[in-house]
Amino acid sequence: MNTKSLIIGACALFSLPFAASAAESKPQELNLYIWSEYIDPEIITNFEQEFNCKVITSLYESNEEMLAKLQAGGVSQYDIIVPSDFIMKSLINLKLLQPIDHAKVPNIENLSDNFVNPPYDPGNKYSAAYQWGTVGIVYNTKKFDGPVTSWKSLFEPADGIKFMFFDSEREMIGAALIYQDHSVNSLDKKELMSAANMMIADKKKPGFMGFEGNVGGLNKVIAETVDIAMAYNGDVIQAMAEHDYVSFSNPKEGTVVWVDSLCIPAKAPNADLAMKFINYILSPEVGAQLSNFNQFATPNKAALPDITPEDLENPAIYPDAETQKHLQYVEEVPNGSAIYGELWKIIKTR
Repeated sequence: MNTKSLIIGACALFSLPFAASAAESKPQELNLYIWSEYIDPEIITNFEQEFNCKVITSLYESNEEMLAKLQAGGVSQYDIIVPSDFIMKSLINLKLLQPIDHAKVPNIENLSDNFVNPPYDPGNKYSAAYQWGTVGIVYNTKKFDGPVTSWKSLFEPADGIKFMFFDSEREMIGAALIYQDHSVNSLDKKELMSAANMMIADKKKPGFMGFEGNVGGLNKVIAETVDIAMAYNGDVIQAMAEHDYVSFSNPKEGTVVWVDSLCIPAKAPNADLAMKFINYILSPEVGAQLSNFNQFATPNKAALPDITPEDLENPAIYPDAETQKHLQYVEEVPNGSAIYGELWKIIKTR
């Protein structure tokens, strides 16, 4: 008998319980795939401590980027994603999401009525609202006589006004449709071409400064190289606190409302932990902490009492009841991607 082998074998045998114990004590990992700067780091830290886990955060800058990553294998890599409303049906139809077990997420009952049974996910089968807001007008108050209240200031700008379009086809075309008193989801050829022709005519004006996505237009308003553009409300709120000449408006004709939601990819490695994370975010205290940090509106009615009073009273964050009547969701419509994609090419190339 090989004595050395016996000793090694005995050591290995006796070490098994310790190895198993070490494996059991290793924290679970939650793989969070989210927009940049979209969650208070303290929320992550507190969740890790409460649930003895480690949150691994990865970032994306567009829904299209997130979708491509899921299709390339991320569906089995991430536990939580935060998609926007207009891409939800694609995620569902492509079977990239798994249903949320409401019994494991009792705090889903904290959602306000506007976010229960949304058109993009009936019954909240696959999603729970995370934050919401609007796409409106950001402008330099020094360039206008009084508040800007209409899309007219962007689509029929006065002489000498420098303006920029939002590089987001559905939201930008949607704003033009709303200004012309049409549905943001119109498929009517005459309505679509009328909106497109208006934007093409605008492009030929001396004050047109091109297209910018995300915070590009906002940054140019801050730099005072552009006078008016489109932006997400929460982004502008932060800029307004630092620059007294920057302001925001939800136009009187109406605008696009957006909702970002918490979802679980179809093959998430830690789905149960993902359910705990969703339930944690939907608790009143954490929901308030999240929106107080982001300065986007909370969809969590139980969180409202703990929202910073100045934010709650700010119509740029929480539009009044009359404004909310004119908010429209961007929805997926039959052949919409092809129709709007082709129209966008026409607008940008002519």
